[in-house]
Amino acid sequence: MTDLIRSAGLSCYSEVARSVGLDPRQMMQKVRLPLAILDEPDTPIAVPALRRLLEISAAESGAEDFGLRLAERGGLTNFGAVGLIVREQATVGEAIEALSRFIPIHHDGMKLEIVRDKQTVTIILHLRGRQPTAPRQSIDMALGSVHRIIQSLFGSDWGPQEVHLHYPPPHDRKRYRGFFGCRVLFNADEDAIVMSAHDMERRIPSAHPLIASYLRKRIEAMESRPAGWEEKVDEVVRGLLASGDCTVERVAEHLACTRRTIHRHLAASGTSFSAILDAQRADLVIKLIEDSGRPLADIAAQLGFSAQSAMARWFRGRFGCTITDWRKGVRPPMKPTDGHQPDRQIGRA
Repeated sequence: MTDLIRSAGLSCYSEVARSVGLDPRQMMQKVRLPLAILDEPDTPIAVPALRRLLEISAAESGAEDFGLRLAERGGLTNFGAVGLIVREQATVGEAIEALSRFIPIHHDGMKLEIVRDKQTVTIILHLRGRQPTAPRQSIDMALGSVHRIIQSLFGSDWGPQEVHLHYPPPHDRKRYRGFFGCRVLFNADEDAIVMSAHDMERRIPSAHPLIASYLRKRIEAMESRPAGWEEKVDEVVRGLLASGDCTVERVAEHLACTRRTIHRHLAASGTSFSAILDAQRADLVIKLIEDSGRPLADIAAQLGFSAQSAMARWFRGRFGCTITDWRKGVRPPMKPTDGHQPDRQIGRA
């Protein structure tokens, strides 16, 4: 099953690509990633597509540190809600623990293992994939981003004791030493950052315990990422409908597969793409029609209907009343069908 990552990981891609002589539009098209995700940080995209983008960007530009360049321009804000809760922890150690726990919300194929002894703490990066290890650029971006996050908690004067990378050394080792600010060991057994155990006790002056507690509760509610095809297609459909461009072809691009693959896996799960799309449309249309000043033709276009009249027929069949009646509060009662619960468009969080 394809792992997903928030598209915020590519928020600086255009800038970095242009800096090394690449056309970001052409590069995105080569890996079938939609250009719109560069402006939509919470859109889920397939990790394999991201990895291909990084690798071909490095190869075609000759910038073997392409992943590091992305990490260099990123930071806590790229990690969304996960970055916020990390920033509000009382100590660096608690912040790293929070990052380790909640990182799958940002990237569900990424894991941070924390190994302690009396003098050092080792943060080991694990990136799930079909290969035994992830490609070099993905490791550089991920481990580089973790380094930047920890550094932001200390200030620019901090550096780890060592950084370990499993792959062979690049042509320019100085670039890696300059980025991490310490000795970098290549051909290592693992991809990891080694820091002093004393660093974990460092207080974070800007931390606010009440905000941290509030964020933790919100993030814990988000902690379970979709695991199966039905759930992941559902997540992508929800994001694409909000942007007004949702088709099975677009969903396939985000999941780095073909439309036939989606149809086959959904059928095996006892559902279909049209059923998922219909349910998500029902969720969203209720929110959209609450704005009485919004033209129904615009709503129909966003939801992917061929015309306003097509949406009107669908709405009446789905909800048992017209959109005008719904806006006036004249709504028929929703009844369970065939022993199942009522449709999820009512009262879904």
